[in-house]
Order: sequence, then C-alpha cells, then structure tokens
Amino acid sequence: MFRFTAPLAFVSLAACATGDYAATGTAANAPVSLETVQENVRTLSSDAFEGRMPGTPGGQMTVDYLVEQFRAAGLQPGNGDSFLQQVPLVEITGSDFAPLSVGDLSFDHGTDWVGVSYRQVDETVLDDSELVFVGYGINAPERGWNDYAGVDMTGKTALILVNDPDFASDSLEGTFNGRAMTYYGRWTYKYEEAARQGAAAALIVHEDFAASYGWNVVESSWSGPQAYADTGGDGSDQTAMNGWVSNATAAAIFDAAGQDLASMVEAASQPGFRAVSLGMPVSTSFTNSYRRYASNNVIGVLPGSQRPDEVVLHTAHWDHLGRCTPDDTGDDICNGAVDNATGTAALVALAEAHRDTGATDRSLVFLAVTAEESGLLGAEYYAANPVYPLSQTVGGINMDGIAVRGETRDVNVRGGGKSELDDYLATALAAQGRTASPDPAPQAGYYYRSDHFPMVKRGVPMFYVKSGLDLVDGGTQRGEALEAEYRANAYHGPNDEYDENWNWSGLMQDLDLYFRLARALGNTADWPEWNEGDEFRAVRQQSCAASAGGC
Repeated sequence: MFRFTAPLAFVSLAACATGDYAATGTAANAPVSLETVQENVRTLSSDAFEGRMPGTPGGQMTVDYLVEQFRAAGLQPGNGDSFLQQVPLVEITGSDFAPLSVGDLSFDHGTDWVGVSYRQVDETVLDDSELVFVGYGINAPERGWNDYAGVDMTGKTALILVNDPDFASDSLEGTFNGRAMTYYGRWTYKYEEAARQGAAAALIVHEDFAASYGWNVVESSWSGPQAYADTGGDGSDQTAMNGWVSNATAAAIFDAAGQDLASMVEAASQPGFRAVSLGMPVSTSFTNSYRRYASNNVIGVLPGSQRPDEVVLHTAHWDHLGRCTPDDTGDDICNGAVDNATGTAALVALAEAHRDTGATDRSLVFLAVTAEESGLLGAEYYAANPVYPLSQTVGGINMDGIAVRGETRDVNVRGGGKSELDDYLATALAAQGRTASPDPAPQAGYYYRSDHFPMVKRGVPMFYVKSGLDLVDGGTQRGEALEAEYRANAYHGPNDEYDENWNWSGLMQDLDLYFRLARALGNTADWPEWNEGDEFRAVRQQSCAASAGGC
C-alpha cells in the first residue's frame, strides 16, 4: 500500500467541465446537473411516493423509478444483469412481557427496562441467567483493553455501560479518543461483542449524557415492531435478548448486590478493569411474532477503463418513514425531501457527470440502499453479501441529507482523522477554496450511524462529509440556526417537503466535492489505509491478506 501524494490532474477534470455550478452562478464550474438533482428530489419526495417506506407501494415505486433513472444516467446493471439486489427483511414484534427479575428485585417493562430478541423464535425465555457487570463491554486488542478478560460469558447476562471509558473527557485525547465516541461506544457494537462472547443476554445501562438522548427515546425506539436484515440462520448467532435498563434500575441492582453504581462506573473507566459477577440471577420472558418481507437495494456501475475489478462505492438510502404522525393540517406523509431524496438524487446526478466526463481507471458503483430508517438494514445486507468484494472496494462516499441552505465556506467531517482519506479530502477542499470543520458533536458517534458504516466496520474506508454550517451568507450563526430549524420543524416529519425556493448552491458545492473525491479515488493506484491504532485497521488488513487480487 502507498500513501497518497496529491496528484492534481483530477482537479482540472472538474474545473474544465461545462455547466452552471449553481443556480446563483459562481466562478467555478462542475459537470453535475442541477436540473437532474431537482427533478429527482421533486419526484422522489412527492406525495405520490407516500414517503418511500420499504414494503409499501411507494417503496416499490421508488425502486422502479431508480432503475429507470440509473439506466438513463448511463449506468450498467450493477448486480449481474440486474439493477436490483433483493434484501430479505424480518420484522419481530415482542409482546406479553414479564417483569425483569434480578434476584429479589422486579422491574416493569417500558418504565424500568426494555428488551427485544433478534432471534426468530416464538418465545424468548431468560431463566436464572447469572448477571455479570462487564464495564463498557469492550474487547479492543489494539488499544490494550478487554473487559471480558478471564470470564466465560456462556449463558450469562452482560450488564454494560453505554459509550466509551473516557467519554466524559473535555478533550479528544485518550485511549478511546476522549469525548469523541469510537465504535466501541455504540450500542450496536456492545450487543455484537456480547454475542461473540457467548452471552445469553445483554443489557445496557442508560444515562442521558452518555447516550446523548433520554430514556423516552429508548422506550419508544425499542417498543413495537423491530425490523432486521434477514441474513439467514434465524438470528441464532445473536444473544437471546438485547435490551436496556434505566439508570435508576441499574442503581437498584448494584445496591442489592452490595455495590455502588458510581464507584463501579469509575472502576470500569480504568485500564485493567475486570468483569464482576453481581451474584444475582436474571429472568424474564416474552412472546414474539414475526413476518418476513423483501425490499431491494438498487445498484448501478460505470466500469473502470484500466482496473475494473477495483471499486469506488457511492451510497445513499432511498427509503423514508412512509406515513407518520400527522401535522396540524392533517398531512401524514413523511416525504423525506432532504432526508434522503437529496442523497438519492445525488447518485443519479453524479453518475451522469462521471459518464459525461469519462470512465475512471477503477469502476464507480452507485448503491441506493433500502431500510436505513429501520437500522441501516439495506447497507448491512449489502456489506454482508457484497456484489463487489469488500477487499476490492478501495473506499467510498456516503451521502445522507444534503443541505439546501446556500453556499458554505466549510464542510462538516464525520470520521476525520481515521484514515488516509483525509489526504484526498484536503486536496479536493483546497481546489474548492473550502475548509474542513470537525464533527461538532463527536460524542454522539454520528460516523457510526449512516449507510457507509456496515462497510466501514468490515474494513472499507468511507467518506461521510456533511454540508457545512459556515454559510457565505450569514456565517456559522445563520447556518446553525437553519440546521436547528430543520431539526425542530422538518426532520422525520411531514414538513420535510420539496421547496421550489430552496437555495441549491451549497448542495451543488457538495456534489462538486463528491465528484472530485470519486475521480481521485477512481484514478489513483493507491489504497488508502486506516490510521495506526484505528479500530478498523485490523479488519481491513485481515480482509486484504485473505484476498489474492484486492487491497
């Protein structure tokens, strides 16, 4: 592998292209068609598509429309002779929850604890499972940390703290990057690791600041139907139950065990912590109903001219929430215009631009994934069943919720400092005259919460670069205000609708950036690496070592 040395040829490709850069007009030019972007966003977010929910007529309309648009943009079918990758899904709904009993204590479902099963079974039963406090539930050899060292978790229940050991730090320095969450801090990782350790169940201790959301979010999100990618095996490789306990519930459990929650949290934050059996059995039960259904990822490819087996990936999720809680006017369609008709439209417009500019040395793959809103399910299914081997996937670009608030002086970088992709980004931003701003909420772990991440956790370096907040017209203060207004009034609601009066200039800046990044990755012979000590470096190296023709 080689370190990137900033060739400038790809910069001139965009600079020499024709076409107005943005509706407002600037000195820069880009080959991306604003008209294509607008038409796709307008169509995909129209009421006719009913919010693009997978498994509904609107979801099928979306898939059919994207196949048509991918073909018109010059893409070839990306999955053999098809543009589709079928994604089998399963929806599991728990009911008839017994209390969670821990020793002599009893806790009510919903107010004190929540739990679900990833297994496709009619009944989940946890019967006198030994409760073990495993601190943050982390096994990170590259950081010299293993909370499971010396303990056999077979048949036991892991009680786990949310986030990382050093999340309360004021800096970004520390074993786990200080207040910047690593993947080890995400609840998804903690359940995965508990299953790898053979645990029967895993319960995460909720705390508002550490989780970055309140118990009400946990209760609502973990109640009712839960959708998963059906990857085979009926979920038998998962724990029997995954769930959360409130902070008050955890405090009561530790007290009954003769321990103090605050003291145990402090101990778990120190190197060398060892898991502690709390000496109490855990029991509960609930019934499950489940249904299987299918959706589709949509995949197109522009074959490379020199090394077509090497792939640069573009991802965006096409789905949204369908019909949702109505607003005051009675509108109950969550149209998802910004989230994520913009990113989906970008796939089409960027494909056109690359087609018109000419093939890159490597193949460019455009992947519109389903069921992101249900937990990155389409992306997870692709990553588990890649059409293009991940060892031959050089890297990629994820596009989710591209802002329409005007030109910016910066971009927001999620996952910065993790890999050599930073070099490519710095060069492309310099050509644009923009700068990179760090993630304003590193403690929230947003890098681990969008469709690039199933590829990332299997070792593929991916860009997740969001629209900046430092607006040319109004600066950071106005950018932050517009972002807050969108979050409060439109995000995941019926008001996320297409507006003919949007200022598209910032979105077009971002698409120009994505175009430049793809040309650079597509034409270099280098393979960007994860930085030394990064949590995904080892899995990438394993993937590369196992491949004869990839990285």
